[in-house]
Amino acid sequence: MIQFEVVSHEPGGHARCGIVRTPHGTIRTPAFMPVGTKATVKGVWPQQVAESGADILLGNTYHLCLRPGAELVAEMGGLHRFMGWDRSILTDSGGYQVFSLAELNKITDEGVSFRSHIDGRWVHLNPAEAMRIQNLLGADIIMAFDQCPPGDADRVTVARAVERTIRWADECRRAHARSDQALFGIVQGGVFHDLRAACAERLIELDLPGYAIGGLSVGETHEQMVEVLRELVHRLPADKPRYLMGVGMPRDILAAVRAGVDMFDCVLPTRNGRNGYAFTATGPLRLRNEKYRTQDEPLEANCPCPTCRRFSRAYIRHLFLAGEMFGPMLLSVHNLWFFQRFMARLRDLIPTGDYATMLAEFPVAGSG
Repeated sequence: MIQFEVVSHEPGGHARCGIVRTPHGTIRTPAFMPVGTKATVKGVWPQQVAESGADILLGNTYHLCLRPGAELVAEMGGLHRFMGWDRSILTDSGGYQVFSLAELNKITDEGVSFRSHIDGRWVHLNPAEAMRIQNLLGADIIMAFDQCPPGDADRVTVARAVERTIRWADECRRAHARSDQALFGIVQGGVFHDLRAACAERLIELDLPGYAIGGLSVGETHEQMVEVLRELVHRLPADKPRYLMGVGMPRDILAAVRAGVDMFDCVLPTRNGRNGYAFTATGPLRLRNEKYRTQDEPLEANCPCPTCRRFSRAYIRHLFLAGEMFGPMLLSVHNLWFFQRFMARLRDLIPTGDYATMLAEFPVAGSG
């Protein structure tokens, strides 16, 4: 399925650099996975995603099962061939939609029924169905079906979600039918440290190839997230990948890496890019602002991305104000490169533990 090797550690700390080997290539960790929800990273060619330095991207089980359907993807040769991406892919299970589409679903111990946002029909997802869909899609890493409670959920609600998540993970393990796909479990528990610890302990008993941390970046503060990670990550197996789901702000990634997390995903690079927001080492640029109207310099002076090599802030601002699709495309490409540059520099500096240099080169990682 996959092989994971830790190649270096932060001296006296928890951060680590590693390699995950999958049937479709090698993933350098800490790794950031661009999100290709509907079998595409929005507005960007697969080749451009690869050129940014990404070793792996993420697809969404819920959206792909609705359209075009997992059976069609399998008939077309699997998700890699269907979307023209020959590197590694991770698919989520649809469990996050239990949280994000709460007004459209009904949750029971047997699974979740969604009212499709496309045509209104009811779709039922449970552990066995989540595995069947992901087996058809053919990603290298697939996720167990889980329940992600809101960040402000009370203890009783979170405890119930933890019990379902544990039970569903075991059902996923038994339903999983492909030996070339690695099934990761997802630790839930909100901001309740004892629930997180208990969930991790019981999932570890299933001896899965990797473990994810879900239910963060759903409304809790940065400080709460950091405290959860400090209490939880060291409990997860040291010889298996650790994946923090849905977290993407540089400050949060740095804190999680220092706690021992290996993998990340987030929609921020392309979602923010489509809305005129550029990530830079010193902080964001909001390109619709008037002050960029006559600025002839690139988004970021030392950025090697195709956008910064050829286009000015003034030009990109013009594209947004003119409603031209090229503007969001250019910012999305730059943002993807930014995140891969950020992760590459982390991998460079972890073996020395030189976070002072990291923060000097990327001050944005030390701010909100």
